Amino acid sequence: MIRLFKHYVPHTVLLLGLIDFAMLMLAAEGGWMLRGWQIAGKLDPEAARLPLMTTFALVLQLAMIGVGVYGVEALQSLRFAVPRLFVAITLGVLLLSLIFFLVPSVTFWRSNLLYATVLALVALGGVRLMLGRSLGADLFKRRVVVLGAGPRAARLEALARRGGSGFAVACYIAMNDGPTAVAQAVNRADIANLPAYVVRLGASEVVLALEERRNALPLQDLLRVKTTGVHVNDLSSFLERETGRVDLDSLNPSWLIFSDGFSAGRRLSSIGKRLFDIVVSAAILVLGMPIILLAALAVRLESDGPAFFRQRRIGLYGQSFEILKLRSMRLDAEVGGIAVWAQEDDPRVTRVGAVLRKLRIDELPQAWSVLKGEMSFVGPRPERPQFVSDLEARLPYYAERHMVKPGITGWAQINYPYGASTEDARHKLEYDLYYAKNYTPFLDVLILILTMRVILWPEGAR
Repeated sequence: MIRLFKHYVPHTVLLLGLIDFAMLMLAAEGGWMLRGWQIAGKLDPEAARLPLMTTFALVLQLAMIGVGVYGVEALQSLRFAVPRLFVAITLGVLLLSLIFFLVPSVTFWRSNLLYATVLALVALGGVRLMLGRSLGADLFKRRVVVLGAGPRAARLEALARRGGSGFAVACYIAMNDGPTAVAQAVNRADIANLPAYVVRLGASEVVLALEERRNALPLQDLLRVKTTGVHVNDLSSFLERETGRVDLDSLNPSWLIFSDGFSAGRRLSSIGKRLFDIVVSAAILVLGMPIILLAALAVRLESDGPAFFRQRRIGLYGQSFEILKLRSMRLDAEVGGIAVWAQEDDPRVTRVGAVLRKLRIDELPQAWSVLKGEMSFVGPRPERPQFVSDLEARLPYYAERHMVKPGITGWAQINYPYGASTEDARHKLEYDLYYAKNYTPFLDVLILILTMRVILWPEGAR
């Protein structure tokens, strides 16, 4: 994987993204050439066309990222990728129309845009048709040697078999540190020279998946492996990179303390994030007010009771605050004020509320909390005090998610379905810790773009 601004991007995704960008630039140029041929006129100079072509390519590629064109399913299935390409191109053209209205200097002729869009769709579909399943083949995967053959190594074996995995295990080496869970493992005693063996396998990385490292850690071997140019990694760091989450099962406090992350040099990025929150939340409250009022009217017409409700949540540094939401449940949803997890097809949700939740309209009033500075647009979702008390007692490191400001959308929301149990909360905590540890403005922008996919395809929305 390539690390961009502390976030890991798979080689396959980066390669395909670069190819797609080139195809989009060529499609934009093709649109100009077809327009010039149609009117038998002379093309504008390249220097004049370049900003327009770049705008076209960037906007369409951002739309592709947002709707999940570079997701695991889309990389593995043409049938899955093509519909998302259609949606991405459609959204991209709509966004381009808005940009052309606001910035006339980068405007395409309508016929140029039509030709370029058709060519882009053909080119992008053709790239995926030609590459097919080769994008997920071992050719694009890093070769890894795993030291260990116990349950930890078995987890890596399962992860390597998972669709979209960016690595292939060249060999498992049993270090005699516990029971063997990987049948094909090679015993360390049968390998005369471990560094030479690793190099001969063509591995670019060695991962420590030992069950007991106190007596089994082969320091001399690892030092020699390292000096051959092969990267040596521990299990927690490897899983963080490959899964985009902090793995609680392999985590220990010293790793959190000494590993890269939780940077204090965030002053400028925090100022920029706050300015973004103020501008966008104010715009949402002003422009979205008609939608909010219509939704509130629909809630009142369907059932008695207030259209809005306030709910106490836990935010930054464990401080409580109140969020404002449109009511989507019956008034008697929680008898006696006892907090209850939301469930799939929850019978407490009203008909209007179900629509509001699917379209995320019930979340719009939370822009007021963002404007006040109690929340941000991006961050871990704030939980209710009753849930927080229980989860802090059950889950290690749960309090650490409150070291960053809570948000309306977040890394956990785009990577894991709606949580309705302690086990779901555990999985989401792993993503929240990854966000807190690796926060950068780039990650915020990526989350905001990918939130489009969750809105269009609301997996797990309740």
